[in-house]
Amino acid sequence: MMRNGSNDPYTMTKPDKDIAEKYAALMGVNRSEIQNGRLYDFIEEWYGTTYRFGGLDKNGVDCSGLTFLLQQQVYGITLPRMTSKQVLVIKRKYEEELKEGDLVFFDFDGKQFSHVGVYLQNGYFVHASTRKGVMIARLHDNGIYKFFSRGGSITDSTSSAQTE
Repeated sequence: MMRNGSNDPYTMTKPDKDIAEKYAALMGVNRSEIQNGRLYDFIEEWYGTTYRFGGLDKNGVDCSGLTFLLQQQVYGITLPRMTSKQVLVIKRKYEEELKEGDLVFFDFDGKQFSHVGVYLQNGYFVHASTRKGVMIARLHDNGIYKFFSRGGSITDSTSSAQTE
């Protein structure tokens, strides 16, 4: 669902008014702060899709699959498919430095980096929850924040291949 006839991930598309209002209300921000139409169209399209381990389509998607697809379709970035590999391509940030599109990782069931989501804004992120499917959650929700492990921005793949 691309507007302005643009499929270029570097071209910012304005969000649909109804979609902007919906997500602004959900995350407690002004509608003017919902600016990446491509991102929110993607979320709207996938919202509620059931969780399925290894899934990569509307019949079910897992957390790293959702992150993989979002980064590819919204930002034109190809990530590794698995959470354990996705964590290796980020530049770690403090929580208050997180920006839209950054990855957030969680340690569930005593396993390091076993869950991933994509940071949005105002403390919210989108992820594929095993119970509720694709949804937006607050990082500081009681049930999840204690498992928050790290967050960061995706590094340029060419620079990460070089030794500094």
